[in-house]
Amino acid sequence: MGKVTGFKEFDRKTEAYRPVDLRIKDYGEIFTTHHDKAHIQEQGARCMDCGVPFCQSENGCPVDNLIPEFNDLIYHNKWQEALARLLKTNNFPEFTGRVCPAPCEGSCVLGINNPAVAIKNIEQAIIDKGFDKGWMKPYTVEYRTGKKIGIIGSGPAGLAAADELNKIGHSVTIFERDDRIGGLLMYGIPSMKLGKDVVDRRVKLMQDSGVEFITNVDVGKDITTTRLQQDFDALVFTTGASKARDLLVDNRQAQGVHLAMEYLAKNTKSLLNTGREDASDLSAKGKDVIVIGGGDTGTDCIGTALRQGAKSIVNFELMGKPQVERASNNPWPLWPLIYRVDYGHAEVTKIFGKDPRQYHLMTQSFIKDDQGAVIGLKTVSVDFKDGQLIQIDGSEKTWHTQLVLLSMGFVSPEHYLSDDANIELDECGNYKAKYGQYTTSQKGIFTAGDCRRGQSLVVWAINEGRGVAAKVNEYLV
Repeated sequence: MGKVTGFKEFDRKTEAYRPVDLRIKDYGEIFTTHHDKAHIQEQGARCMDCGVPFCQSENGCPVDNLIPEFNDLIYHNKWQEALARLLKTNNFPEFTGRVCPAPCEGSCVLGINNPAVAIKNIEQAIIDKGFDKGWMKPYTVEYRTGKKIGIIGSGPAGLAAADELNKIGHSVTIFERDDRIGGLLMYGIPSMKLGKDVVDRRVKLMQDSGVEFITNVDVGKDITTTRLQQDFDALVFTTGASKARDLLVDNRQAQGVHLAMEYLAKNTKSLLNTGREDASDLSAKGKDVIVIGGGDTGTDCIGTALRQGAKSIVNFELMGKPQVERASNNPWPLWPLIYRVDYGHAEVTKIFGKDPRQYHLMTQSFIKDDQGAVIGLKTVSVDFKDGQLIQIDGSEKTWHTQLVLLSMGFVSPEHYLSDDANIELDECGNYKAKYGQYTTSQKGIFTAGDCRRGQSLVVWAINEGRGVAAKVNEYLV
């Protein structure tokens, strides 16, 4: 695949983000606005004729993208053919090309002893060119089956399920409780990492293809599932894992302590509604900000707080600093658990002179003033021995802060919908359904995505959305 000797001739080189000094002044995407065609083709040339492409294996791409094939097509300058190959397996490469951590690169065969092929850059370049050239057009449905499906939740799983079912010829309606379509794509991921015009562009394409979207309707509250079952032949729950993990320590209710998703959603909604970057009623401007918890959401909080004008930013992590290289118990082709510098870390380092992350820290309590506002918090350093967390005596410390953002992951979906539908939950509180089957305990009700599997990646949500669509189709025919 690609150029036979390309992996020997060319080094890995990813597309640079916009310079920090420029990108922190706005909420525009951090990515460069123009893909260098020669660079992308050179990276495609690095793809090896490896025999067994682990990039699209179980440890690689959850949607089974035909990665070596589109790499080869790009190297040979066959962009439209590469787009067709990419769309065979991935409904929304413009999303995954921006926000997926690229497990495909972690399992790239070249990555055993050399830097992996820049697959993520190639994927984004292909789909961006597809839209720029006008190759992305509404899907023409030649025959309608007469079957109607209602999908609750408009995140990546719901959108993927709708896209697949609509192409088959079923009539699909998506219900979204918020005021805009997209779920976490719209309000969970900030604009600098996924432009909302990119989401709206895809939603418009699906609308023009025949999918119906209904916003501001909270199924389970505004309308019952029993009522929907009278109107639809099948229902699909793709509500995501929106119940956040909280930090239940003293003074948790102090003003200024917020869940990360509340903070991110308010900022994005304010930006979209007003067009102003300083209109959010939950702002970090002039404040000492502490983000508790790492991961993508923690990084997004860091990047947002910086753009709002935070006075200082610190990020607490319970675990230790990862190694630069793979550990012996983390071999290829598993996802490499190594030290990474994401966009928010790089931005804070450039502006404040040091990485915001502090490791091995556990928050013991919040401190509030007489008016109930948070003014600080107390931590203790911890370590792990034989899998047990140990607090280190004498390591207690007090930190000043006026805004604390809790970014510690999500535990399950909210349960008012499952209660209304009377469907069973699994031991983790997710909607109970077997992977590959997606059937709940109630006939005609299916589920997929984070609400079924637990907090995961956008690409896994697309995988499950495609999977549940196939099972719904089997049920209907």
